[in-house]
Amino acid sequence: MSGPRPGPPYGMLRFGLRTGLAVWVLARVPTPRRNPFALGYLAVVVATTTFAGLADPDLVLRLQEASSSDGHNLVHHPLRALLFSGFWVAGTIWMPYLWAFAFTVAPLERRVGAVRAAAVFGIGHVTATVLSQSVVITAVATGRMEPRALDCLDIGVSYGVLVSLGALAGLLRPRGRLLALGGAAVLVAEQIAGDRDLVTGVGHPVALLTGVALWRWLRNGPGPRWRRPEAAAVGATGPAQAQGATALLDRA
Repeated sequence: MSGPRPGPPYGMLRFGLRTGLAVWVLARVPTPRRNPFALGYLAVVVATTTFAGLADPDLVLRLQEASSSDGHNLVHHPLRALLFSGFWVAGTIWMPYLWAFAFTVAPLERRVGAVRAAAVFGIGHVTATVLSQSVVITAVATGRMEPRALDCLDIGVSYGVLVSLGALAGLLRPRGRLLALGGAAVLVAEQIAGDRDLVTGVGHPVALLTGVALWRWLRNGPGPRWRRPEAAAVGATGPAQAQGATALLDRA
């Protein structure tokens, strides 16, 4: 008389769980094929930051002043200021931006593609820059700020990161959306309270809200192109486990 049919061995069950987790993680690791825009832009930021740390400080300052999107440059050299101001970081450390891109720009690009992710980044950078500097220009024109405020260095990628975070929140499930927007609001509030800078106080909230304003455009665009690990899962774990891995990926 045969006994009850044994279930799957514990070791194999644990292996299956590890395999599913590995697929989930690997599907989110930025690669040149999956995230050409995020990795390409990050490479530019690493290059300019490395140059700023190694080159002559006077040369670096001149280049940054020429690239700055301050009020003076926006009036006289708008295209140059808007294009090149986002290729530098404020400071000499680029590592924090690696994590910023990994958790904002890269996930957005996986969901909407490189072209639309680049468009979101550019729209946020331009919108936040123009509005924040318009406030500065108006304040100088009305005598509320000194004219030297028009020449204050304004460089960095924070607007692009924040607009990407705001846009990404609209593609998440309600709980993830609330978490992303809540964390972003806390971050922006902390920066405003710590810096007490007019440009930061205007530009960062504008960038985040610009991302929120792009939700409908992004949702109506082409579907995600990042649900490909299922093919590899079929060969490695069989159809049933592949379906589970795919469902897990679809819920992200």
